[in-house]
Amino acid sequence: MLWAVYVQNLDPLGNRLLSTVVAGLPVLVLFYLLVGRRWLAPWAGAAGAITAVLLAWLAYDMPLAMASWAFVHGMTFGLLPIGWTVFAAMLLYNTTLISGQFSIIRRSIGGLSGDARVQAVLIGFCFGAFMEGAAGAGSPVAICGAMLVGLGVPPFQAAVICLIANTSPVCFGGLGVPILTLSSVTGLSGDTISIMCGHQLPILSCLIPLYMVKTMCTWRETLAIWPALAVGGGSFALAQFFFATAHAYGLPPIWPLTDICGAILSMACLAAFLKFVWKPRQEWRFPQEQVGAGQTAEPVSPADPNVVQAEEQVSEWLANGQGLAQRFEPLQTRQVLRAWMPWGLMALFLILSGIARQMEKQGPLDLGVVPSYWEVPVPTLHKRVERAERLVPPDAVGDERKEAALFKITWLTAPGTPVFCAALLSMVLLRLSPAQVLAVFRKTIYQMRIPIPTIACMLGLSYVTKYAGMDATLGVAFAETGVLYPFFAAMLGWLGVFLTGTDAGSNALFGSLQKITATEVWNTHGSTALRHLSLEQAQTLICTANSTGGVMGKMIDAQSICVATAGTNQVGREADIFKAVIWHSVLLACVVGLMTAVQAFLWPFTLMVPK
Repeated sequence: MLWAVYVQNLDPLGNRLLSTVVAGLPVLVLFYLLVGRRWLAPWAGAAGAITAVLLAWLAYDMPLAMASWAFVHGMTFGLLPIGWTVFAAMLLYNTTLISGQFSIIRRSIGGLSGDARVQAVLIGFCFGAFMEGAAGAGSPVAICGAMLVGLGVPPFQAAVICLIANTSPVCFGGLGVPILTLSSVTGLSGDTISIMCGHQLPILSCLIPLYMVKTMCTWRETLAIWPALAVGGGSFALAQFFFATAHAYGLPPIWPLTDICGAILSMACLAAFLKFVWKPRQEWRFPQEQVGAGQTAEPVSPADPNVVQAEEQVSEWLANGQGLAQRFEPLQTRQVLRAWMPWGLMALFLILSGIARQMEKQGPLDLGVVPSYWEVPVPTLHKRVERAERLVPPDAVGDERKEAALFKITWLTAPGTPVFCAALLSMVLLRLSPAQVLAVFRKTIYQMRIPIPTIACMLGLSYVTKYAGMDATLGVAFAETGVLYPFFAAMLGWLGVFLTGTDAGSNALFGSLQKITATEVWNTHGSTALRHLSLEQAQTLICTANSTGGVMGKMIDAQSICVATAGTNQVGREADIFKAVIWHSVLLACVVGLMTAVQAFLWPFTLMVPK
């Protein structure tokens, strides 16, 4: 059956204010259910998506079949490659956990210094970045928080430190899932977005260790360890820049490795610096009367699903974590190398995958039996949606005015495939028994029962609003902020992470909206305030700000707060911790907004935006 072309209408109700309110209803429903009713994210995402489908059909006159297929299209991308990547990353992590190797990894970095300030940098920031890249989903806050408490940091302070630390690495968390998501909903190249992230996040990575240590002690005590701050934050920032931008200098795209390799290099540099070059003149510790503070709290309602979910996650992550403060026999070099081996294999496979992805730019690779990827047109949707006249370039003709809708099944070069291969090979080399292998898969499937449906529903919602034109209606409204919008783009991403709990969720929710708003702002101010940027550069900068600004909302979302309290044995103190970090979150989001504005308007900072 040949379906009629659907033409987007930015003002379907004949009243711009009313149309804007209707276009925003799916997000408002999501907000109400997540924050007001405390629903779990998959159910809230599904409700928001159903709302979007109904409004696309009833208010925007989009055929119901088209709206439904748009939802399926988004969900499919949420499963492959994004869900597949998240699953594979957690599978590799659980392989090291069940084999006992992760305990060795944890011990190898846990006792490098007795100074609480240095421990915060080494564990809260560096090791937390490793955990964010390897597993994400709140694991850095839970595991690093428990480690710091075991080393004598007061539980409340440990939670605050880890929440602040788990920010600048988040864009590349879970092997770059937020960037993959943003690329999907905006149509911008993930490689280009990665470069833009690499021109913003290293600045934050130098700032965050200093900022989090300052929350622990005075300026004098903070600056007393400036060499450790410079080495820990600086080495991670340099590695973050290299891995995020390497493909701009002729190397294969290795940006999914940014957090993991950057964190490993940073920990190695800081460990060597502490061992051979420098130590604090006097080890600083929290006063003894503070160490036990905050260990207990008033009980909360056991019916709160966010608390229940967080406690389940933390119990899984710390299942082999008994004895965090116990004494062990000194580790041998061979043990440490064997424990880190799975992550080395993952890096190797991802580099090979990056080379294959470069080759795929000429088309799918012929592997003899099957091609390296398939592209399947989405029924009723592919080239059947014509963008609103206001959003179409003046020289666009024919199919250029219509939205493509293709299921792209990248089974070979999706980041999840090389990571899955590394996990399988690690199981063999670590000699896991069949029962242990089964336990790894069972544990991973159980852990993914919440994150993957959440990602799929968020992307389904996003694709419906994108194809129906609802995000375009909102984009035109947001464009009224004019030249101030580059600042507010980061704040919108911050709000998205607060709502959804993940940077990927925020990118799915607002990514397309950011691109449309960037286009509107550039069309209005491109010859004046934005004269140093092309349209494509403005789109890249503002869309990336959704992700880099969004990471600062990570410390205040419900999932992170609940995981922090569960990991540090403070369930019931969620409100106290939220109050302790909210202004840090707002301030750091404003820093990203100002950085985005500077890169948008002021030469030579505009040269940092990739072409």
